[in-house]
This record gives sequence, structure tokens and C-alpha cells, in this order.
Amino acid sequence: MPSTHVSLHYHIIFCTKDRRRIIAEPWRAELHAYIGGIIRDIDAVARSIGGPGDHVHVLLGLKATHTLADVVRQMKRGSSAWIHQHGVGKFAWQEGYGAFTVSPSQLSRVQRYIANQMEHHRKKTFEEEYLDLLRLSGVEYDERYLW
Repeated sequence: MPSTHVSLHYHIIFCTKDRRRIIAEPWRAELHAYIGGIIRDIDAVARSIGGPGDHVHVLLGLKATHTLADVVRQMKRGSSAWIHQHGVGKFAWQEGYGAFTVSPSQLSRVQRYIANQMEHHRKKTFEEEYLDLLRLSGVEYDERYLW
């Protein structure tokens, strides 16, 4: 085949250190926009970014030349620096993250899911949400190492 054709979409979730509820308004929307800028700067596509005070959901499209771990590292490193520059106080992201592939037919569904995070978390804890995503995606895990 003379050229490469890929469809790589990921739903990525990462949390604040110790899941502290530190991502607050009014700067939450600015943080999400900044993360979107990081994604655009690496020539990826930010489809949706959102989340409550202790974690961030990102739906993005990658090229074949991107590596998932590098993209997540850049998002976390860049956004952490931005948070520190804006004097929010002591801040860090947890070391790990969740990444789930998304088929093109499910992109709008995941976008709505991310857009409705504040509403969603009135009914379900982050722990319940994350365990559901792991199960639905068929990801094996040991609960001793999740939190």
C-alpha cells in the first residue's frame, strides 16, 4: 500500500495526585482549553476535554506517528506547568492513566459523556465510573493497584 491510513481515537483519563479536588472554577475551563492546545501543538485532534475537580477526560485522535504514552506525558507535564504558573498551589497528577480505544461510530457518544461529567458525577463516584470503564473495555486489573 503506498500510503498509511489510520483511525486512532482514545478516551484518556488522568487524576490529580491523591485524587484531590483541586481543579476548580473559574480556571477549570482554562485548563481544559490549555490541554486542547497541547494536543493541537503535537498535531493531534482534541475532540472533547472535560471533568470535575479531581480528574480529566480527554477524547482525542492521533496519527500513526504518535505514541500514546508520549502524548499523555506531554499533556500532563504541560498542564502541570501551566497550573503552577497560575499560582493554584501545590499540584501534581497521579503517575498513571487510563486509555481506552474508541471506534468512530462511538465518538459522539463519548463526546456527550465527557460533556456531561459534572452531571454524571452527581450520581456516580469516580471509582465507580473508572471500574465500569475498565470492565466495559475488557481491561484486566488488580484493585489493590488502582487507587
